[in-house]
Amino acid sequence: MRIFWTVIVAALLLSGCGKGAEEASPSDSSFKVALLTPGPVNDAGWSALAYRGLQALETDLGAEINNEVVKDAQIRDSMRSYAQDGYDLVIGHGYEYNAPAVEVAGDFPDTVFVSTSGGATAANAGSVRFKLEEGFFVAGAVAAMMSETGVVGMIGGPDVPSIKSTFKAFAAGARYVNADVDVKEIFTGKNADVAAAKQATLTAIDQGADVLIHQANAGAAGFFDACEERGVLSMGANSNQNAESPSVAASAIIVATPVFLELGRRVKAGEYTGEVTRMGMDVGAIEFVLNPAHVDRLPEDGATRIEEMQDQIKSGDLSVPMDEF
Repeated sequence: MRIFWTVIVAALLLSGCGKGAEEASPSDSSFKVALLTPGPVNDAGWSALAYRGLQALETDLGAEINNEVVKDAQIRDSMRSYAQDGYDLVIGHGYEYNAPAVEVAGDFPDTVFVSTSGGATAANAGSVRFKLEEGFFVAGAVAAMMSETGVVGMIGGPDVPSIKSTFKAFAAGARYVNADVDVKEIFTGKNADVAAAKQATLTAIDQGADVLIHQANAGAAGFFDACEERGVLSMGANSNQNAESPSVAASAIIVATPVFLELGRRVKAGEYTGEVTRMGMDVGAIEFVLNPAHVDRLPEDGATRIEEMQDQIKSGDLSVPMDEF
């Protein structure tokens, strides 16, 4: 079933995102979907990409939708509340929602619980594992190509396995290009703290980093501010953030909407079974997008090398480190 789902989603990714707006269905109160996010959906990054998927479920499948910022001890109670209210699908957007989803799922067999990271499953609970590590590997390679100091940086919010795995891939990509590159890693421990993200970024810059990537969620505004102030290059993550700051050289992005749509179709048809489904560059779920404004920082053969790396990742000839969690 997982292979079948991957094939279907790949077809959707290649063809666009399914139905267009002119084919939108009226709200179907019999199909209800909730999205739990770690931060506001206007963050232009992690939470925003999930909200676009939620909106597509409303537009294309006629779902009645709801979104809520839910963290820590609130997660289980929120999941239970939506299940008690008759929601068919509850999506927790991040690793931290996986274990609670599997725990709560046992009490609500008529509701499907899916997280967008994590490895735990139950009969009616599972995860979609976007292989963002592939995009981060390419980002690390490009960062090493563009760096003039030989030092690159990674600024994280919460120190969780999903973020650590992408940072491991970024470092591997940087060392794939330059074995001697110095990679700085700093976590703020917070999801949406703009000031903390800015201070962490300034610290990495003071340590020599002149190309940096983030996994700071809503705190990314502070990350970009610091890069602009110090005149160094930044990289966007999760969504295409090339327009978020003049400092952004490229973005490693997740294309989630088709995946959400196929998940919604399976749940609505009663066909979902708990599993971990991995989606990467090979099916178009992960992309790497250069900002034309900064391509002059690449070496002469840089664009060709970037394309070759992505082709090798898609074919499986280039192995990207990816933690299991």
